Amino acid sequence: MHVNKQGEVASKAGVRHIRKVEIRELRVADYFGLLDSMQLAYHDWRGSAWSKEQITRLIQIFPEGQFVILVNGKVVGTALSLIVNYDEFGDDHTYMQIIGDYTFNTHRKNGDVLYGIEIFIHPKYRGLRLARRLYDARKELCERLNLKSIIIGGRIPEYAQLADKMTPKEYIEKVKMKEMHDPVLSFQLANEFHVKKLLQNYMPGDEGSKECATLMEWNNVLYAKKNTPQARLKTTARVGLIQWQMRSFKTFEMLCEQIEFFIDSVAGYKADFVLFPELFNAPLMAEFNHLTQAEAIRSLAGYTELLRDKFIDYAITYNVNIITGSMPFIRKGQLYNVGYLCRRDGSIERYSKIHVTPNEVNTWGIVGGNKLKVLETDAGRIGILVCYDVEFPELSRLLALQGMDILFVPFLTDTQNAFTRVKCCAQARAIENECFVCIAGGVGNLPKVHNMDIQYAQSAVFTPCDFAFPTNGIKAEATPNTETVLIADLELDLLKKVRLHGSVHNLLDRRSDLYELKELKPNGRLELLREHAEKNYVFNILNPVILK
Repeated sequence: MHVNKQGEVASKAGVRHIRKVEIRELRVADYFGLLDSMQLAYHDWRGSAWSKEQITRLIQIFPEGQFVILVNGKVVGTALSLIVNYDEFGDDHTYMQIIGDYTFNTHRKNGDVLYGIEIFIHPKYRGLRLARRLYDARKELCERLNLKSIIIGGRIPEYAQLADKMTPKEYIEKVKMKEMHDPVLSFQLANEFHVKKLLQNYMPGDEGSKECATLMEWNNVLYAKKNTPQARLKTTARVGLIQWQMRSFKTFEMLCEQIEFFIDSVAGYKADFVLFPELFNAPLMAEFNHLTQAEAIRSLAGYTELLRDKFIDYAITYNVNIITGSMPFIRKGQLYNVGYLCRRDGSIERYSKIHVTPNEVNTWGIVGGNKLKVLETDAGRIGILVCYDVEFPELSRLLALQGMDILFVPFLTDTQNAFTRVKCCAQARAIENECFVCIAGGVGNLPKVHNMDIQYAQSAVFTPCDFAFPTNGIKAEATPNTETVLIADLELDLLKKVRLHGSVHNLLDRRSDLYELKELKPNGRLELLREHAEKNYVFNILNPVILK
């Protein structure tokens, strides 16, 4: 029942079995699952478990401040907090004073500080950055309630081992300077908390910390004083685009190592999305170069589900939504070009390239998919179109009418001519649909893979062209034809403003009295290959939600 008992330092055992991670408000019915995690988390601290009556009381007085995290429906951790008037306590206080000796009568609905009184993770599930998610949930709550800061009293559990060699102050300073590692203090510093002071006799019974604690604070930069307009909610999505170097990989594991490196790098910047290019796994076709080109890419499809499972693991472990670019996929004998949205909560969605190029048809025998929909995420509504699809304006318009905020376009182009088609069309889609468009492609060459000789790309983020955005409609762009990562922040609220108050209204001003766009409900598989130049496709969309 004590605050901030551990960091996240254990192994990632069992991550492959995780398919759903959920954070929500704690319920009384969660108690027995919570008790199991508490007893294992604090196995060496007798009497440390919260009682059911205490948990019930906390939920009654401040339900939105009590978070629980579940993995595959199992309770594996929690974060508990109160709102206090910090001036009632000042910087010199004890844990018991903050919690009112377990009465929690210190909670003030109109207080100014969110005080964290507990956080723990089941030992089996440490190393998955779950505690980081709980910290992020607290930060979002602090911003939403317009509180000045989050305060915690953090343990220094490794100090007892060195107490005869240094003072608590010296220990804290060495951890801050990264000369030493403390599983709790190092974790809190990495989560943007700073040390205000050292507290003596903070938590009776904490022998590992010699009853010392670090008084730590995270400042809410969006805080507005009570006599000023309320601070607005944060509505920024951070994207990381991988401009992937095509190179030889001797093994599947080496390819996965490179994938994880980029995901880890982007996640380190707390990105919400990471985007890989189209057919980024083509280097694995080298081992099938003795086959015909059509046979080689079908052999490559054997890796797709293995990579999908890897991406699911990475999305959970690194707490980022991953758009996997695209990979060949065989279904009922037909070869498709597909990718996956792997959400950080463990859920996934598959999407397919709808329009296939003449080269894809003639060389590989790829056929087009027939499903198009906006995908919901915790950082906005997104659409995904693969390369050639962005050159058909009907698709992105359908997605925009369903409320899409960000369009992701993984692509693969061999020449600058081909890249220019993708780039110009992507920019047009951003303007006409009043959305952000993110494109990411592969670069370099693959001399030992047929039909994949050279690649050219310049990954970029495009915006509408209005006063709230860059004058050239380019939010960010990478160095051409060089392996790199492009990171950008997308302010989603700007889209609402431009749709209502922009210089022009590309969505609102459509002449629906003169023309319409309809999506045909497919009766079986749409034949979108070979004949795509001969057919007139008419699309339909109902209940547009572009202003919601």
